[in-house]
Amino acid sequence: MTSGKHLRAAISTPDVRRIVAVTSFLLIAVLVVVGIFVLRNREIETKPWFAGYVDVTLAPPLAFETPTSAHTKNVLLSFIVADPANPCEPHWGTHYSLDQAGTLLDLDAKIAKLRKNGGRAAISFGGAASTELATSCIDLPSLQNAYQRVIDRYEVSTVDFDIEGDNLQDSVAGARRAQAVAQIQKDRADRGKPLDVWLTLPVSPRGLTDEGVAEIEQMLSEGVDLAGVNIMTMNYGASRIAGQSMLQASEAAAVAAHSQLGIIYQRAGLGLDDAAVWAKIGLTPMIGTNEITADVFTVQDATQFAEFAQSKNVGRMSQWSNNRDIQCATATLNPVIAPHTCSGVTQDNGVFSNILGEPFTDRFK
Repeated sequence: MTSGKHLRAAISTPDVRRIVAVTSFLLIAVLVVVGIFVLRNREIETKPWFAGYVDVTLAPPLAFETPTSAHTKNVLLSFIVADPANPCEPHWGTHYSLDQAGTLLDLDAKIAKLRKNGGRAAISFGGAASTELATSCIDLPSLQNAYQRVIDRYEVSTVDFDIEGDNLQDSVAGARRAQAVAQIQKDRADRGKPLDVWLTLPVSPRGLTDEGVAEIEQMLSEGVDLAGVNIMTMNYGASRIAGQSMLQASEAAAVAAHSQLGIIYQRAGLGLDDAAVWAKIGLTPMIGTNEITADVFTVQDATQFAEFAQSKNVGRMSQWSNNRDIQCATATLNPVIAPHTCSGVTQDNGVFSNILGEPFTDRFK
């Protein structure tokens, strides 16, 4: 054993300098890593927001440009999909080009009026009924251009990708989508115009599907900074076990998806704490009668689900859809097929928006 006196004598001045330099470098590296982790958590510590989906092409059209309450002033306009005749051309629900929507639906003017009335709009790509652009547009620059044209035309800073059905099964399309979105997000960030990107994905009471998990992982691997993952708490069918209510199934789906998302971020080297993961969760019930008509999300379910969402401090609440937030004519209550322009349950007009939106502050971009 060497005494302290002899040890100090054995170490030269250059050695001391090297030790100090290495120690300082390691300390700086640790501080940088800690700083990045703290920054990531701080970036997602934004107050939660509410916005209902609006089916733009549905007739009769919803007058979203004149909000009826504080909870209907922020909307997710849906859906931008691929033109069946031109795979890289963005269309509103395969029915209207962007220019046609501006002329025939007065869409650009309505968005401007919404903003004048204190509201905000985001754009949702995809949906269940049509082909999402990345599925049909195999040329990456053309795909990026298609997304960019929509974002620029409507001057939005939040976009939503509703990926389900065949679009979700196509992993090659998922890779293209992730690459295009990552580049757009980076380009906008370089210009000081950040873009919030949400993924909207199907769930069962057991959580996200394998394909949904893969979609998130593709986005993260390409460097997309996801604002969050919005789960569609609806249409459970046989995945809802006997005796499990819609409310119970929806809460179970949220808890399971939260656990999955935490693991996904950890695998990606972007570990988040429990609260930070909840801040990246969005919840979207289909109000009233679902497409699987045995699944009915009631006004009482909405009240308790909003309380659950608030208790978890989720990042977002939405609903499908504002077009449906009205009571049907008595003859069509409890319909065999879920209606598009009413809920199918007994309700006051706009009650779902008011209940689901009430706990959430106005931080929608």
